[in-house]
This record gives sequence, C-alpha cells and structure tokens, in this order.
Amino acid sequence: MSINALKLFGTTVCLTAIAMSVPAAAQDGTSDLPAILADGDAPYLPDFSYAGYDYGLSPLPQIDTVIDVADFGAFPDDGIDDSVALRAAIAAAGESDVPVRVQLAPGRYQLTEILWIESSNIVLAGYGSGEGGTELFMPRPLNQMDDGGAADELREYLVAYDKRERQPDQNLDVLFSEWSWNGGFLWVRTPGGRHATYLDEYDQPIVEVADIAAGSRGSRVLTAPEAATLAVGDVLQIHWHNRAGEDGPLIAAIYGEDRDDFPVGDRHWLLPDRPLVRQATRIEAISGDQVTIADPLLHDINTSLPAYFAAWEHLSEVGIQDMALIFPPNPDFGHHNEAGFNGIYFTGVHNGWISNIRIENADAGVMTDDLAAATIANVVTEGNHIAHYSVHLGNVHNVFVTGNEVFNPTVHTFSFNTQATRSVYHRSTGWEQPTLDQHSGANHQNLYDDVTVHIRPTPASEDAPATYDLFRAGGAGYWQPGHGQFNTIWNLKVLVTSGAAPGETVVVTEGSGGPDARVVGLHGNRSIELRYTPEPYTEIDGNRQSAVPSLYDWQAQRRQP
Repeated sequence: MSINALKLFGTTVCLTAIAMSVPAAAQDGTSDLPAILADGDAPYLPDFSYAGYDYGLSPLPQIDTVIDVADFGAFPDDGIDDSVALRAAIAAAGESDVPVRVQLAPGRYQLTEILWIESSNIVLAGYGSGEGGTELFMPRPLNQMDDGGAADELREYLVAYDKRERQPDQNLDVLFSEWSWNGGFLWVRTPGGRHATYLDEYDQPIVEVADIAAGSRGSRVLTAPEAATLAVGDVLQIHWHNRAGEDGPLIAAIYGEDRDDFPVGDRHWLLPDRPLVRQATRIEAISGDQVTIADPLLHDINTSLPAYFAAWEHLSEVGIQDMALIFPPNPDFGHHNEAGFNGIYFTGVHNGWISNIRIENADAGVMTDDLAAATIANVVTEGNHIAHYSVHLGNVHNVFVTGNEVFNPTVHTFSFNTQATRSVYHRSTGWEQPTLDQHSGANHQNLYDDVTVHIRPTPASEDAPATYDLFRAGGAGYWQPGHGQFNTIWNLKVLVTSGAAPGETVVVTEGSGGPDARVVGLHGNRSIELRYTPEPYTEIDGNRQSAVPSLYDWQAQRRQP
C-alpha cells in the first residue's frame, strides 16, 4: 500500500464490546476521563511515560562533531562496495573522546558486510530517508556474511532443542534460521556482547552490586542497606529470580494469584539462576539507605520477593538516523526460514535511538534485545516481501516506538517479545493485515497506544461472523501465556477495508492472551466485537477516548513540573 492511501479512511464509529451490543457512537469520541484514570479505586495501571530516551524526559540529542565517511573512501553512487570504508569510519569514531556523528552523503552506498557499532557516543547518520536522501543497499543476505561467531550460540541452541519449521504439505522440515529473530547489517552491541541468552552452559556469573531490602511496585524509592556501594548516575539492572518454582511469588507478581484459566509454561522456573525479570534503571539520588531510581519498580521487593542491583554491560548514546535501508526484491522462504535480509539489530544500549528510517524488502526491519531507555521514531517499512518483523521489541525495558508505519506484509507487526517490559507502540499504523503480537515469554506491563490497524476480515458465513485474528501471536508453549498482567490497549482504531458491509459486526480475536489486560477506547468504522481470552478489564463504548487520546502523552504531561 502506498503512503497516499493514508488519506482514504474515515473514523465513524459503532462498536460492540465483549459480545455486548452498544449504540452507535459519535465520531469525535467521549470527552469524559475514563474511570481507570479518574477513579481512585480503579484497577492498577502502570505509568508508561518512562519509556523512551532519557526515560521520556529529553529530546533526542543533536551531535555536532562529524566524521565524514568520504575521508575513509566511501562515496555514494560510484558502483564500488563501501563496506571496508564504512567500517573504518565507525572504527575511527570509536576512538573519539567526544560524541561523534558518522555522516553519510545523499545517494546510495553498498554494504556487503555487517557494520558493527561497539562503542558508546556514536551516531550513524544520513541525509534523510526519502527521495534525495541516503540509502544503504545490501544486495546479499546475512546467511552469506561472516558474523564472526556472533550467532554460534543460537545455532547450537536450534540444534540442541530441535527447533524446526515443519510444514509437511510443503515438504518443508528444516532448522529455524538463525536470522529469524537475530542479527542485522547495522549491528549494535558491546564488544563480543551476549545480549540474548540461549544455552545455560554459556551463562556467566552475575555481578551483584547491592541487595535491595524493600520497594513497592510503582514507586521509585527503595531501601538498599548496601547503598554505600552505589553512586548517583550508575546504570544497573534490578533482577528478580523465580527460585520458588511453579507457584512462586514472582509467578504471582507477573500473572496474578488466579491462574486457573491459563497455562504457565515451565521455562518460568526451569532456569532459576537466570533473572526472570530485569529492570534496567539509573540511580538518581541516595539518602542513607533510601535510593531513588529513574523509573518506577515493576514489582514489589520484600523478603518473599527478593531482588538486587546487578552490573549491566552496555553502551550509551548510540543512534542510527536519517537513511533508507534497501534490500533487493527477494523470495519468501517462509516463517523461521529467513535468509537474513535484516536491517538493524540494536542491542546492549541504555539511552539510544533510531530515527527517521525507511526499510524496503526486509526479513526484519529493526530488532532489539537487552535495550533500555531508547526511542525508535518514524520507522517506515515497505515492499512486497513478507517480513517476520517490522520493529521488534525483544528482552527490552522502557523502549518507546512512535510513528512506526508498516506498509509491507508481516508475520508479527507490532511485537512485544520474550521479557519485554513497560514498552510502548505509540501512534503507529499497520496497513497490510497487521497483528498485535503479544509473544509470550513473560512480557508484561506493555502498551499499544493510539495505534491504527487496517484489516480485511474473513467474510461472514452461515456459521460465523466476519472475523479477524488481530492478536495472532507467536511464542513457544513453554513460555505461555501470551503476556503477563497489565498489558494495555488504548484507543486502538480498527479500520475495515473490505470483508464486511457497513453496519455489519466484525469480530477481532485474542485467543492466547494473558491476565488483567486493559482495553480502553477500542473503536473503528464497523461494529466491533472483541473476543479476548482471558477476559480483560474494558472501557469500550464505541468511542475514541478523546479526553486522553494517548495514554503515554497524558502520563508524560503529568510528570512535567
């Protein structure tokens, strides 16, 4: 679909909520503050406004010190491969004592090797992602690249656990590709960093910095008897382990006390020495044993639910901006069988950003792991190739995705993946049969905020209404359910482009969700029936919630002095 199609659809609303009919609603929505925000006794709702660069407080920085890639022999549109020169420019930036912008010119560069960014304070920048801007063209996939062993652990894992894509009717039985959820031509990591963990024999001892004695979910102040070992400005992780098995208190903290209606997979307790929940944060203040952190605690901390500060190896102030990543038209080899036309793999960064990027014909546009306090803004993915992901959120915390326009077909469009916490898709649009993928793996406290989806439901039959599996999700059974508590869907707009007549009800389904989701302001251009399992908290009357169009924005405004 072309960008011009953005102008074709209206917003007249008539909605059905959880199989209950409601009258047609006004197009401009309701101006009443929703009960979940207005009522002091309303169910818990996380403060999502801490997602993003500098915990949502600061704009993306402008870096004025420039390294010109031309000084290293990289020139656009000359028909010569630029991989060696671009690597040299990045290496020079890594030697700088000040933040550096590695600047590309307008035109097309060719990249046939992985471009590693392994130092802090580096921004890779072009002249824009549109016509007349900067393009990186990658003619071959990652399965033809030397990754220096970066994917070896994943390769071993796929063999050890017999992770295979099996489609008997297509005569397909192959190991998953190591590039399905890993790797990119622009690959950000700490040197030799292990930012996604697979085999426990490669686990290294965790460096515990200080125990935490007490803290309350949603609070930024905690008690640390060993606070003298901390310093203001330290960036650490808070680790919660599940050492108490299937019915441990951390399982209850993530999924609630009542878990009879959904399974909890065994991966939640089979690796007790790995933290099940990690919260990367910054020390803001210390007074005696009272420590103030940059963002609210995900969970309580007490004797039954212990936690500690752990060292975290990471980069900071890394950005990729203002360019297009172009892959050639390429065959679709199927789910988990991708060749590796992957754009950006952004890992191991605190305070980073990706901004103003267009990606064409990718297997995956942007993938992330081990990332915190980062913004991904104005990424457009397009082309006819079926992508596994557009922008993927892996084991990340406080990542803010805004303005993600997805014109290409995808398997998982807007994806909260394994161990993603308090992250946000904000004012983004899926144009081609999109999905809201809550991908299991103890992802929890995440937000879809003012997102729009364009769908073509399966038309009604004698036995079923027009139906669309909007929340079709991935994730292995050993990581079920689909999400933990307090995933939130705010002002989701569902625009039906065909498959249902005006006035006809369209059913949207989430058959593998998780407990205590919040759904507020679901609306569209047809009557909508939401079938979500387990049943969520809902405030749905067919209206866009105009008093609070964006929950993220509303919460952020309330934080300002």
